[in-house]
Amino acid sequence: MTKTIPAYQRIKNAILDNIHSGKWQAGNAISTEMALAEEFGVSRMTVNRALKELSEERVLERRQGSGTFVAQQQFNHTFVEVRNIAQDLKSANRDYEAKVVSKRAVTAAMLDNELRRKFGIDEKSVPANASAQTDANDEAVLYEVKIIHFADGQPIQFEERWVDAKKVPKFIDQDFSVVNTSDYLIAKSPLESGSYTIRALAAPDEIAEFLQIAPQSPTLVLRRQTYSAGQVVTFVKMWHAGDRYQFSGEL
Repeated sequence: MTKTIPAYQRIKNAILDNIHSGKWQAGNAISTEMALAEEFGVSRMTVNRALKELSEERVLERRQGSGTFVAQQQFNHTFVEVRNIAQDLKSANRDYEAKVVSKRAVTAAMLDNELRRKFGIDEKSVPANASAQTDANDEAVLYEVKIIHFADGQPIQFEERWVDAKKVPKFIDQDFSVVNTSDYLIAKSPLESGSYTIRALAAPDEIAEFLQIAPQSPTLVLRRQTYSAGQVVTFVKMWHAGDRYQFSGEL
């Protein structure tokens, strides 16, 4: 049985969709409470709850006597610090380069169980006879990109990333040999929170080839997911050659 989405949450989702699509950008005024109440057929109290929650989450900024505005850039940089390998290497005075191995649109039928769970895609929505092949008529649910990051000409990180195609529709159009994936997502999507794990794993053959190391060599794998409105916007696996990379920080 499909769970009904509360009216205030539908309004929040619609506002976030307008921000993700670029219709409402940082600093723009959004529709008034009255206009939103009429659009969704709800009371102004319901609209007020949606706007109040988004303001508390620092997606929106409410200004007395002026209206409600998108506060996307302040929100992005306040809550989620996403490490950027390009910046890290350049800060260390090392030559940085990125090579895009592949990028593609991914339909629901092409997803494995892990990605369906991560992005909340109902397995029942995939037709029983669906194939893993892309069909021109199928709707993309995720975008996938694979990138090798180099330091001084040596591969240091292999990135596998999946992005919600509806939340960040122009992601797939970017040249990620020039544009950093994390930078682009931070600029376009109001990130709310994130979680990550780091594990030591033996490199599978494909990963070893990309990192130019022997198969089964030790690697450090960072798996990270970031959220907006309680839903995953992007999930990434970053494979690092164990003898060329370390994670550090300050307490």
